[in-house]
Amino acid sequence: MSKYLDLSIKEINELLKSKKIKPKDLVLEAFDRIEVNNDLNAFITLNKENALKKAEELENMEVDNLFFGIPIAVKDNICTEDLRTTCASRILDNFVPIYNATVVDKINERHMIIIGKTNMDEFAMGSCSKTSYYGAPHNPWNKEKITGGSSGGSASCVSARLVPLALGSDTGGSIRQPASHCGIVGMKPTYGRISRYGLVAFASSMDQIGPMTRNVEENAELLNILVGKDDKDLTSVNCESEDFTRLIGKNIKGMKIAVPNYFVSNIVSDDVLNQFNKVLDLLKKNGCSVDYIDIDYIENAVTLYQIIAMGEASGNLARFDGVKYGYSYENPKNLEELYTKTRQIGFGDEVKRRIMVGSYILSGENAKVYYDKAMSIRDDIRKSFKKAFEKYDLILGPTTTDSAYDISIESADPSKSFMDDILVIPVNMAGLPGMSIPMGFSKDKLPIGLHIIGNSFEEAKMYQFASFVEKKLKLDLDPRGDKNE
Repeated sequence: MSKYLDLSIKEINELLKSKKIKPKDLVLEAFDRIEVNNDLNAFITLNKENALKKAEELENMEVDNLFFGIPIAVKDNICTEDLRTTCASRILDNFVPIYNATVVDKINERHMIIIGKTNMDEFAMGSCSKTSYYGAPHNPWNKEKITGGSSGGSASCVSARLVPLALGSDTGGSIRQPASHCGIVGMKPTYGRISRYGLVAFASSMDQIGPMTRNVEENAELLNILVGKDDKDLTSVNCESEDFTRLIGKNIKGMKIAVPNYFVSNIVSDDVLNQFNKVLDLLKKNGCSVDYIDIDYIENAVTLYQIIAMGEASGNLARFDGVKYGYSYENPKNLEELYTKTRQIGFGDEVKRRIMVGSYILSGENAKVYYDKAMSIRDDIRKSFKKAFEKYDLILGPTTTDSAYDISIESADPSKSFMDDILVIPVNMAGLPGMSIPMGFSKDKLPIGLHIIGNSFEEAKMYQFASFVEKKLKLDLDPRGDKNE
């Protein structure tokens, strides 16, 4: 088996430019790797026929950008024209979109090749990807462990080197948490940086698409091509174009770092805290100052997230009723039975639970008592973060409270999936950019992530910092062990 996909994007780009390899070589290698690692269950739908066809079309074209001919995976809640998009739900098992999400158009413009749609929690609701109708994806570092969620399939396939790049989505940590568990880099940009057009909505005020990659620089390069104002998405922000790699390589001496006390409290395991404290020591030795601070209401972020996300989910998922697309209950007696049976059979337990609670939250006076109040406190959290950024460059913490747990563990507690994201949810509440990079390993040799939070639209500074830490730590992040095997 060839090993072109083990190379950096820049190295692959040089080989394509010099005609030493063809895009088809990369595509074939990707599918070979997927077949060998089929037990990871990282993909729901593969795009082999169309991917090979596109690779052949690219053979006679000029390599005109860094991502030309590069294989990429797309989370299965991002619409792809003529390629099945299921959201890992039975209710969309046969759904084939007739249009592309804006981000898909952007990667197609760069002549990237979509390999397939990745596994995830159903409708992005979960933190371990175990709510998928197609079964959970597995962690390449230990296949008995969870990948994290909801972008678990994207994290798994990048970590296992099946593809070099993937797109995920993040509503309450769904890019960063699996990135931490699988030992890759995951970025949730500032809300509005990337168009949400074509992203199947979960909680519209928090959903954000973002890049998942093997290293920091490639993450910044991928973000470069994903951002931009989109008239199809009224929440997208009109920002001047910038190169997110422009600060990479610059020293971080003098940076002021804040650590929320809640992020290093007893909710975090000793294993994770030990690795985090090592990073803080490294930063101090390299000229950074570190202060511990408090963020208003941060300890209530999970409860607020539950209210807001469930309320918005109940409205967004009302469209799946068996009438226009997706699964439809056969031979109903009347319209009411069509709606009831379609949703009863088509949705999984976690999704139905969130719809029911969300519908209650938004009903009558409850909307004012719960949702409006939660949104008010959410604004206070955002203001508290903004105040911190008047004094500090970045805010740090661990990405997760512990390393990945056994995939066989069943939880009777519906709130567990929210508590798994307790350290990352506040970023979505405030609309800030957040990213996870590997910072070490647990005692059982599983990856642990460092969570970097930046001020709005300051992703370039985050990449500067993340790249510095990445180069200092020099971690071996290939779960395959001996790469020559």
